[in-house]
Amino acid sequence: MILLPAAALCCLASALVTMAAQLIQDHLTLTRRVGGKVSISCGGTEVCDRYVLWLQKKETFSYILYTDKENGGVGKIFNHPQKDDFSAVNKQNGCELQINKVNLNHSVSYYCACWKAVLHSYDGYYYYGYPDIFGSGTKLVVTDQQPMKPMVSVYPAVSAVGPEGSVSLLCLASAMFPPLVHFSWKRQKEDGGLEELEGEQLEIRESGRTASILMIHQKCFSTEKYRCYVKHEGGTVEAHTQQVSFQCEDRVKLFCLLYTVLIVKSLVYCCGLSLMMVMVNNNSGHHH
Repeated sequence: MILLPAAALCCLASALVTMAAQLIQDHLTLTRRVGGKVSISCGGTEVCDRYVLWLQKKETFSYILYTDKENGGVGKIFNHPQKDDFSAVNKQNGCELQINKVNLNHSVSYYCACWKAVLHSYDGYYYYGYPDIFGSGTKLVVTDQQPMKPMVSVYPAVSAVGPEGSVSLLCLASAMFPPLVHFSWKRQKEDGGLEELEGEQLEIRESGRTASILMIHQKCFSTEKYRCYVKHEGGTVEAHTQQVSFQCEDRVKLFCLLYTVLIVKSLVYCCGLSLMMVMVNNNSGHHH
């Protein structure tokens, strides 16, 4: 049996912010009609000690149930007001939260979570703190509207390249439903392969559209191609950049300055040499 102190739930929100998501929830959103069925998956549970929790997030987080990896049991000990609406099944290296008859009250986000190890046990009871491994969450959208893929465009966010050989790329996703998306970027290598990018990234969300701004650093005077991938319930959409040229401003200015200095030095040298030749010729004329 599993016991959680009340303080664990109070700490849960901060834990979700500070701990990296290690469990796999592939679906950002799932769209269902009232009365339909839904299964929300959670993978990667082989890293969990024994129990996998399912939580619901409305204004705050609340525990729904737990599953036991060892015997396949499901525990509904948390007195969730909708606990009878939910069930769960274990899969290989994963589990699923199931709702057999969806209603509007289910239209919230769901997270799986677990512990890497038991803190301690006493008299057959296992005591835990708040979970230390989490999924990224799945939003259940209850509506008659069908999912719609985003329209995606990508282009440089600024026209001028920064002094350190950096440039900002902007990827814009719009006209999608549900509105949640996930961005990823890749760079096309010289051999034609694709390389994952994990640079500085900023996401901006507005009504009906979401943008990802990626700051990339590259060698001066190089040319690269980039791809933006937008993951959505309706499918993944990708967009390509044209070739992005890196002409570093400060280095270009320095090159121009050095080139100008060399030209001036050459002119001074030529003028000096010409003056010396004139003086030598004048001295030769006086001797004659």
